[in-house]
Amino acid sequence: MTVADQSVDERVLRSRPVGAALTHGQGLAGVLILVVIAVAGIAAPLLTHYGPNEQIEGANLLGASAQHWFGTDQVNRDVFARSLYGIRINLVIVLVAVPVGAIIGSLAGLVSSINSVADVIAQRIFDVILAFPLLILAITLVAITGPGVAPVIAVIVAAEIPLFGRLVRTTVLKVRELPFVESAEVIGAGRWWVLRKHVLPNAVEPLGVQIALSMSVAVFAESAMSFLGIGVRPPDPSLGSIIAGAIPNLDANPAYAIGPLVIVSALVLSFLLIAQGLGKARRI
Repeated sequence: MTVADQSVDERVLRSRPVGAALTHGQGLAGVLILVVIAVAGIAAPLLTHYGPNEQIEGANLLGASAQHWFGTDQVNRDVFARSLYGIRINLVIVLVAVPVGAIIGSLAGLVSSINSVADVIAQRIFDVILAFPLLILAITLVAITGPGVAPVIAVIVAAEIPLFGRLVRTTVLKVRELPFVESAEVIGAGRWWVLRKHVLPNAVEPLGVQIALSMSVAVFAESAMSFLGIGVRPPDPSLGSIIAGAIPNLDANPAYAIGPLVIVSALVLSFLLIAQGLGKARRI
């Protein structure tokens, strides 16, 4: 067995616990919470016979009951139904925006790690993006394009690009200095072969943790933007806009806000638990 082959085996052994991270402990808890919420959103038509924008006669700001689990809102809509359909929009935005941002950022980070000119350009672009807080970036974009799902996705993608770009760049530079990578180069392995077989597989491992963390932040970001009125356009249901509508009506129906808040908190918690499970697996 050559030194290069041995390093591959060592890398595989280090990577094995990552697959098991989502079937034990915190990782499993996070996956279960996420699956329950996602299934509830997908199965919304089966869990409630009300539509997300259906106005129910004589049901103005009713409290929680067996018929209306989260009560009704100020325009006679079932809050539980709107929350279930809001899960769909939230998860679609998160599951599209974060991977797209991760791919673009990772490619930029990889190129900047192997080319000095690209590195300078990429780092300056990252600096410009990071100079704007997420909500300021969102307000600026929405002022140009107007609110909607697409601007929310664009803001989250833009926010994720520098995070993944710098993560991949830093990780690649560290992995290239590890003994097994240097050994592969010493025995005559080509630069691109080493990059493909040794550097990239080890550089990819931290991305799983960062993706889970970014998804937890993206859930909060989408909800915050919709809460402020710069996210999903009404009357489309969004967990953030539902909470915003509940604020003036807490005395009449506290469940109006509590239900969607619990869902948002559970979504954030699920991704954080998954990230912790993956992080522990990487340290094994």
